[in-house]
Amino acid sequence: MIKEKIVKRYGMGILGASTVALLAAAAFGSGAAQAHSPEHRGGDKTVTLSANLTELNGSGASGAATAVVRNQKIKHVEVHASGLTPDAPHAQHIHFGDQARHECPTLAGDDANGDGHLNTVEGIPAYGPVAVSLTTTGDTSPASVVDVARFPVSQAGSYDYSRHNIRITKVEGTGKAKDIADAIRRGEGVVVIHGLDYNGNGEYDFSNGVSELNPDLPAEATDPAACGVLQ
Repeated sequence: MIKEKIVKRYGMGILGASTVALLAAAAFGSGAAQAHSPEHRGGDKTVTLSANLTELNGSGASGAATAVVRNQKIKHVEVHASGLTPDAPHAQHIHFGDQARHECPTLAGDDANGDGHLNTVEGIPAYGPVAVSLTTTGDTSPASVVDVARFPVSQAGSYDYSRHNIRITKVEGTGKAKDIADAIRRGEGVVVIHGLDYNGNGEYDFSNGVSELNPDLPAEATDPAACGVLQ
């Protein structure tokens, strides 16, 4: 299994503090917020959002995500994805940056090094740094950005993920928990699924070089495969 290979080779927490800081750093660019009308329940601010996930990097992946956000907590979130690398772990997050464009990146606009692929950092001006790690268990902060053992593994290229009561936390360089929650409710949160098999050999390898996040990690394991804005 690819997941076991990666966990054995790189460990469970495969990104160090420098990588977490990089992904939590403020993004570039600017963009206008999209208006949403939260449903008020007493003192709560509750809104239900959905995202249509479309492929990045020619991955062939697609899917849908929904999130119910109340105050500073994601009461419920679901991600249903297909067309992914089979039997492989796929890191997934909600990204947000107050200076990001709050959208999915494009090759035409965001391939900074011109190599024909988008890596995670090249996408930050569009979708912002990681605000929430959509892990299966345990911590959901940016500190778990690519903790391989706690992200979904696709079966035959698909997975169905759900989790309850994820607390949104303060992210250094991004904002306070309340500000991030308010931004997600406004439609500025972007769901990104990572991991794709460029050469089609059934595993993450170094055929497309190393990850910009960690030189010991294949780019295939961290490059974005699908993306959608929660609206």
